[in-house]
Amino acid sequence: MNLRQRPISTRGREGGHAPPPSPPPQLEEPFNIIPIHNLLTDHPSLRYPEVRAAAGALRAVGDLRKPPFMHWHDGLDLMDWLGMSFGFQPDNVRNQREHLVLHLANSQMRLQQPLDAVDVLAPVVLRRFRQKLLQNYSSWCSYLGMRSNVHLSKRRDFELFRLELLYVCLYLLIWGEAANLRFAPECLCYIYHHMAMELNQILDEDYLDVNTHRPYIPAISGENAFLNRVITPIYQTIEGEVERSRNGFAPHSAWRNYDDINEYFWSRRCLQSLKWPIDLDSKFLATGKDKRVGKTGFVEQRTFWNVFRSFDRLWVLLFLFLQAAIVVAWDGEEYPWKSLEKREVQAKLLTVFITWSGLRLLQSVLDAGTQYSLVSREKTWLGLRMVLKSVVATTWIIVFSVFYAKIWSQKNSDGMWSDEANQKIITFLEVAFVFVIPELLALILFVIPWVRNVIEVTNFVLFYLLTWWFQTRTFVGRGLREGLVNNVKYTFFWIIVLASKFIFSYFLQIKPLVAPTKALLNLKDQSYYWHEFFGSSNRLAVLWLWVPVVLVYLMDLQIWYSIFSSLVGALVGLFSHIGEIRNIEQLRLRFPFFASALQFNLLPENQITSAQATLVHKLRDAIHRLKLRYGLGQPYKRIESSQVEATRFALIWNEIIITLREEDLISDGELELMELLPNCWDIRVIRWPCVLLCNELLLSLSQAGEMANTPDRWLWFKMSTNEYRRCAVIEAYDTIKYVLREIVKYGTEEHSIVTKFFAEVDHYIQIEKFTASYKLNVLQQIHANLTSLIELLMMPKKDLSKVVNVLQALYELSVREFPRLKKSILQLRQEGLAPLNPATDAGLLFENAVQFPDDEDAFFYRQLRRLQTILTSRDSMHNVPKNIEARRRIAFFSNSLFMNMPRAPLVEKMMAFSVLTPYYDEDVMYGKESLRSPNEDGISTLFYLQKIYEDEWTNFLERMQREGMQDDNDIWTTKSRELRLWASYRGQTLSRTVRGMMYYYRALKMLAFLDSASEVEIKQGSQDLFSLGSLRQNSFMNGVGLGNPPASRNLGRAASGVSLLFKGKEFGCAMMKFTYVVACQLYGYHKKRGDPRAEEILYLMKHNEALRVAYVDEVHLERDVVEYYSVLVKYDQQLKEEVEVYRIKLPGPLKLGEGKPENQNHAIIFTRGDAVQTIDMNQDNYFEEALKMRNLLEEFKKNYGIRKPTILGVRENVFTGSVSSLAWFMSAQETSFVTLGQRVMANPLKVRMHYGHPDVFDRFWFLTRGGISKASKVINISEDIYAGFNCTLRGGNVTHHEYIQVGKGRDVGLNQISMFEAKVSSGNGEQVLSRDVYRLGHRLDFFRMLSFFYTSVGSYFNTMMVILTVYAFLWGRLYLALSGIEKMAKESNSGNNAALDTIINQQFIVQLGMFTALPMIVENSLEHGFLPAVWDFITMQLQLASFFYTFSMGTRTHFFGRTILHGGAKYRATGRGFVVQHKSFAENYRLYARSHFVKGIELGVILIVYAFHSDLAKNTFVYIAMTISCWFLVVSWIMSPFIFNPSGFDWLYTVYDFDDFMNWIWYSGGIFAKADESWEIWWYEEQDHLRTTGLWGKLLEIILDLRFFFFQYGVVYRLQIADHNRSIAVYLLSWIYMVAAIAIYVIISYARDKYAEKEHIYYRLVQFLVIMMTTLVLVLLIRFTNLAFLDLITSLLAFIPTGWGLILIAQVLRPFLESTVVWDTVVALGRLYDMLFGLIVMAPLAMLSWMPGFQSMQTRILFNEAFSRGLQISRILTGKKSRVDA
Repeated sequence: MNLRQRPISTRGREGGHAPPPSPPPQLEEPFNIIPIHNLLTDHPSLRYPEVRAAAGALRAVGDLRKPPFMHWHDGLDLMDWLGMSFGFQPDNVRNQREHLVLHLANSQMRLQQPLDAVDVLAPVVLRRFRQKLLQNYSSWCSYLGMRSNVHLSKRRDFELFRLELLYVCLYLLIWGEAANLRFAPECLCYIYHHMAMELNQILDEDYLDVNTHRPYIPAISGENAFLNRVITPIYQTIEGEVERSRNGFAPHSAWRNYDDINEYFWSRRCLQSLKWPIDLDSKFLATGKDKRVGKTGFVEQRTFWNVFRSFDRLWVLLFLFLQAAIVVAWDGEEYPWKSLEKREVQAKLLTVFITWSGLRLLQSVLDAGTQYSLVSREKTWLGLRMVLKSVVATTWIIVFSVFYAKIWSQKNSDGMWSDEANQKIITFLEVAFVFVIPELLALILFVIPWVRNVIEVTNFVLFYLLTWWFQTRTFVGRGLREGLVNNVKYTFFWIIVLASKFIFSYFLQIKPLVAPTKALLNLKDQSYYWHEFFGSSNRLAVLWLWVPVVLVYLMDLQIWYSIFSSLVGALVGLFSHIGEIRNIEQLRLRFPFFASALQFNLLPENQITSAQATLVHKLRDAIHRLKLRYGLGQPYKRIESSQVEATRFALIWNEIIITLREEDLISDGELELMELLPNCWDIRVIRWPCVLLCNELLLSLSQAGEMANTPDRWLWFKMSTNEYRRCAVIEAYDTIKYVLREIVKYGTEEHSIVTKFFAEVDHYIQIEKFTASYKLNVLQQIHANLTSLIELLMMPKKDLSKVVNVLQALYELSVREFPRLKKSILQLRQEGLAPLNPATDAGLLFENAVQFPDDEDAFFYRQLRRLQTILTSRDSMHNVPKNIEARRRIAFFSNSLFMNMPRAPLVEKMMAFSVLTPYYDEDVMYGKESLRSPNEDGISTLFYLQKIYEDEWTNFLERMQREGMQDDNDIWTTKSRELRLWASYRGQTLSRTVRGMMYYYRALKMLAFLDSASEVEIKQGSQDLFSLGSLRQNSFMNGVGLGNPPASRNLGRAASGVSLLFKGKEFGCAMMKFTYVVACQLYGYHKKRGDPRAEEILYLMKHNEALRVAYVDEVHLERDVVEYYSVLVKYDQQLKEEVEVYRIKLPGPLKLGEGKPENQNHAIIFTRGDAVQTIDMNQDNYFEEALKMRNLLEEFKKNYGIRKPTILGVRENVFTGSVSSLAWFMSAQETSFVTLGQRVMANPLKVRMHYGHPDVFDRFWFLTRGGISKASKVINISEDIYAGFNCTLRGGNVTHHEYIQVGKGRDVGLNQISMFEAKVSSGNGEQVLSRDVYRLGHRLDFFRMLSFFYTSVGSYFNTMMVILTVYAFLWGRLYLALSGIEKMAKESNSGNNAALDTIINQQFIVQLGMFTALPMIVENSLEHGFLPAVWDFITMQLQLASFFYTFSMGTRTHFFGRTILHGGAKYRATGRGFVVQHKSFAENYRLYARSHFVKGIELGVILIVYAFHSDLAKNTFVYIAMTISCWFLVVSWIMSPFIFNPSGFDWLYTVYDFDDFMNWIWYSGGIFAKADESWEIWWYEEQDHLRTTGLWGKLLEIILDLRFFFFQYGVVYRLQIADHNRSIAVYLLSWIYMVAAIAIYVIISYARDKYAEKEHIYYRLVQFLVIMMTTLVLVLLIRFTNLAFLDLITSLLAFIPTGWGLILIAQVLRPFLESTVVWDTVVALGRLYDMLFGLIVMAPLAMLSWMPGFQSMQTRILFNEAFSRGLQISRILTGKKSRVDA
């Protein structure tokens, strides 16, 4: 009986059972998944004895002392007892009761050994769960050196079992009500520790309260006591700290975040300070300045030095090698080993120890400077260590300096390297040996990592004292070393990378610079063009020469990492068998093996229990997998010989194909071609899909004609070499035999003739005399007549005479022409091949013997269509299915089944899991109006989708017509919901995500059916299913007569496929194993407002029974009193309404930190199972991938290295790549990261973290360790990755698995992408400051630290270094040119530019996208083949991908650098819509002015000034060679926003954009004006980051801004008016120009404000006087000085940058200037400069817009990928379209 037909009793009065004697409200409780409150309810999950066992264990209250003042009755259990005793909320108790029962029941189901009593909870199940749940608490107790309060010894079995259950229940109840405190896991340990102590005192009958001398009553008890007296005080402390943060604008060091609150409980002082019950006067709870506890554990300080602090070992290595390389290269030998033979070089190399000790001093000073506020009375030792480290480092510097000086003193006094001098070197080395002893110890512990793990994890005081000097003792970050095998793998990787980098750096970076450096230093009689402050040693010039080289040296390890990680990733991918089946053609070749692989991987075998049997089983599995993978043997013969296995495969395959049809990826015709039909009509072979059998029969006929005279065995051997041809021949023969016997009336002579003929043919085939008995060349004629017969039978109106004629022709051919031996009519009658009655004329044969099948017999006609396809198909059908996405999915799924994955268990024995999706207020599904409303370009979203997904739209219309749509207008009326869903499934909407995730539920139901169904049920069910499917294909009815209410469909899809065969228990099994919780934070708010999104979410719940929605409900009681609740709701299929399942009160507002993790945290208490998959609401899933979920969950049981996984990384497929070329670039970049990048991080580097989205968490491991993300304000803005950091620091293990994938949407427009990258870059900037990164940088071993750095914050830091290299190179060249050194060096023939060429070339490689290009090419080659990968790369370059990637580098650099320097990181909502709308120039300017345009203009000005004043630049080729990469960067930064902007080069748009920009610039705005309306508002918002920065940030900003004054300093000495004067007075006098310009502007502005409106004549007079005075001054200067007209133009390049520098400095000093009159001038000048910048940017845009052809070229570049999908973009962009969708 189908579950949906069964009356489920969710409400007691409406159920079919009488209430028990206990109070009736028990039955009225709504339930979430299983009705534990009434175990007699007819619910499928209650059929499992394990559920009753777990519930029964809870009800064994026994003789426990009942809580006083509480009403107790027999229906209550241990959860209720704890709830009443400690004041937990009733709904928290109910929630955790179901949580625990579900988990214990699922765990008991998974037991390998059968139990004696299945309805009794096994103690081993509870014990394992208790150990896992309380593992972190036990570690915490051990860390603090105190005894755990979990006492489980010296008890009777029953009492021990009950006590163990109480301990588990207590923790779950605390966790379930802890709200925001779940982010502080050790705080929960503290609470649990004391509450477990109180529980023990209650249970101890001999224990009496010291105050009352009565049995102990908990200090915390009563209604909501736990929330009010335990959670709320700590919550209010966190809330107070958040207020101190000033919404994230306050420095991190000024307030405590979640980590600080949690780390307070890492020391025993929490026991004395907080006490129990919690002391509300404790300093810990105070938030005022005087009494509060400060930061604990770590202080986040905003400085770039954090990159050095956190990864000091890396920088020590780089700086020491740089110093050593310079020392060796300076010697001048060709090869370094020759220099190293010289004693002088050896001695100089000893200076690295002085540098090393200096770097240690720097590290200690930075530690003290950033962490000094941690020092308190309790942490005196911390302060002592800070001081001692600095003292010791200083001492080492002095010691090394003294010993080094002695070496040279001895050498100089002896005049040679005497024995005494050599002895001094040995003495120095002995001292150095003492210095490096800690490093040697670290090396030894690295080689034997388990010793290091034991030392760190063991909580012995001795071990702590031994490690005290090196690191602060923390609860996390201990025992992180990997096993020896993993150690060897990633060590070998990094040794190769470092060796390559250092060899390259020495020979191509450092050594080539030595000669130019020596030449510059040896230049004599220098004549500078300006006033030189630093004498004439050229040291500043040498510095500018070396800075770019050193910057490249420091960052190019990232490039080497990219190269080698790409190669290793490809190698790992090859061994993982990725890309072996790349397309449908390759699948066709391996489809029989694919069928066996599907059986092998997705269908379980009997569980093996003994270890020996398991080993043999694993070996057999490995051999079988090899056979499948490499085509050894014919494993598919097993399927053919077993009807049941063939049918199981057919059911799964057909369900996949049906799903593709439901998603409109394939058409009805393609569905028929791809289905695998069950065997019927006595067909003897597997009926492979028609798409595989196409053309095979015709080829076999051709073969038969060619080999007509060969023996049967030869002919059959030739045909059987192709499995599909063999099956096509046999199936066609068997089907024709059946059809002819079916249409010829039974009992007639004709029927007898047909039967006898086929019997004779069968006989000759059996005795292998077929070719000897028949003329095979007649087969072609028989084939033609059979084809005609099938066509006649398929016609709606059948012509009997034509059918008879064809049958007669077939008779003549078969009986008379076909046999080689001619037979007389008499012989034919004797053999039964002719009518016995001589009177029967041959012309009347079959005339009265034909019976046509019933027109309603859809099954018969379905078989005929298949036969017709096999008989007539000449097409190879390589384009079936034609949809690219369907082809990709089928290819990936088939390939994945040949990869290594764990065998699937039975659904009953699989691990249960949940999916959790946080949702705020994005689109649930697109509205009707939003689909058809055109934008300003005249393009509606629906029209755009129809063109992008043209084939899917056609398939959708076909499906709608099959479901009853009469005409196209119905699509907006009766089918509007289906239309909205169709469009929503192609966007990034919640409905798409829900549909995808609910495939898990659908897959589990099907797999549960296949697990439990008998052979008869499968075989008969398959036949019934096919018959019904045939009927559905021939009618508009879906699921007619199935008795299933709409709830059995997923989002309106009719019940289809295997679901029609379900017996009912499949639903219960699937519900036990899977839950989907969507955290719709604002759902309650939307409901109150009547927001359509609330109705749409209800619709999703209504059509997805496993979907639950969690939201935060705000209840207003009095004026200012608001209560907050976490609420879980579901749709009750019986009541046909939404019901509230749980309502748990919160201590206050949900959002204290970042919104998304807070949203996840409040909903995670409603998830179930051993695992939880985190899914964002822009993701999708696929049914065929959902089938592999139980395989994936088995990975939790395997060891990867020395640990089992705690996070299973899952591959993503970016589905937005086809929208435009820009989306394709983003998709390609993202794909290479989520595949090759994460593959290498997981293996061999072991540093894969968590990057959000589809990863699967070990749920109970994480819920006791802080949850699946972190939520502190600003610092955790990239909340997801902190789960990976936390996992690694706490000893977890992250793996990556590529045999399963989840869909992922990405931003598709440049503005969206830029905002996303700004968010990620800012998040990385905040990570640099975080304690997690610092601890990982120090606690990981050296090589894992390298891997971590270069795969996380290091990649962003090195991107910034690339841009800084360009800056340093250009400023350095400008310095050399303007100072005159470049000319002098050229004249002295020392201008060796080899090293500079190296720099330039490296820049250019990087700017072409080295970080993304190589991994993309390698991964593309692996998955699609080398030539397609190269072609894709070339295509991307032609579509200007390099512009996009270079532009992205600018985005990342700007926001990463600004965040570290000033802060200001914030969540940026990118919007995930379709981008076909033109973005205005003003919008682009607002977004990119500071990050790209101004910087691009700055570099452009440098390049122009350099071109004017450089002697080298006079040679055009040299100038181009030196600056082409820089010009490329300038052009890409300025032009990319317009290249990738729809209609970016449209002349009319450009004109309109100019007017809009000028209006925006001059609009003053009002109180309510926004940044997109007024320049001034935007200008102030752009300075927000300066509000969060500290003194050092402001100081560094001013220092950086001073670079703009250099233009003026360098250029004024080149003016003719300077007359070659080198005095500093020239520069000082030049400021008169700036003062005069500002004075003129102030005078004009003052006159305009005072006279322009009423006394306009005065305004004109002032203007006239200013012009006259300016002209007079210019005339006098020209007459009496050397001023030339060219000086006026040149001076603009000098003084405009100076003005911009003054404005930037004024912005930093805004707090001091804003109240003065100067500020108005600053604002006015700022407006002028932005207008100037806007005009500079718009000039090339306007020129390209005016020129013909650029617009169409840009359109083709931008939408080229969409062109290949049939998009008529020209119609879209011009809006000239037929209004078919109106």
